[in-house]
Amino acid sequence: MSKLPNEHKFIDLSDYGRIPARIMATAIKETTLTPIHVTVSFIISGIIAIICILNHQFWAASFFLILKSVLDAADGELARIKDTPSYTGRYFDSISDILLNLLIFTALWFITDSHFISAILAFLGVQLQGTLYNYYYTILRNRFNGDTTSRVFEIETPIALIGEKQKHVDILFRLYKILYGGFDKIIYTLDKNAPNSKSFPNWFMTAVSTFGLGFQLLLIGLMLVLGFKEYIIPFFIIYSVMIFVFIGIRKIF
Repeated sequence: MSKLPNEHKFIDLSDYGRIPARIMATAIKETTLTPIHVTVSFIISGIIAIICILNHQFWAASFFLILKSVLDAADGELARIKDTPSYTGRYFDSISDILLNLLIFTALWFITDSHFISAILAFLGVQLQGTLYNYYYTILRNRFNGDTTSRVFEIETPIALIGEKQKHVDILFRLYKILYGGFDKIIYTLDKNAPNSKSFPNWFMTAVSTFGLGFQLLLIGLMLVLGFKEYIIPFFIIYSVMIFVFIGIRKIF
């Protein structure tokens, strides 16, 4: 099941794992496995990738980073197939992503000559990039009958859906706000009027999808196996300039 109707679908460069994720979700839909179990599996895959980075096993690291992306898509696919959307899963997924990203860039700092401040700047840049992409994508999904568990503005604690506990939603939402609140405020400040846009051209969303986490992890994996580990942190710092470019293009169109 797509997150958008056909006329608003775009080529999502960060979503290369969608087909295998859908196959995986379909294969386990009749089992007792839940989307949360799949989210835990992508956390494990991400941790293995980090261990491989620290041990300079870059081919293995690349494999597990890509596997992590596939599993990251599979938890949402399973939730849609089983018709069990949840805020618990949504926030647990996002919290896991940001913590793994921090560990990945810490590992990259450890194996390169980069300054620790540069690694933090790259991490912050990656998060702002991802926030902009998610901001635009969530606007589309909410406007055109897509997923409703992702909200354009995460201000108030949502009411738990059927099958989840309000206590869990409350705790995870607080953690989400602590970890993502600052990034959300920065992006919203930079482009307050985005929710009022009639639509975003498909070509534009394809370009912005290079900010998606799946594409970011793919780039990291490719740069590792190609011997460009020293350039990963500087690249993501510099590429953050595209945040202002994309916002400028959005405002023009």
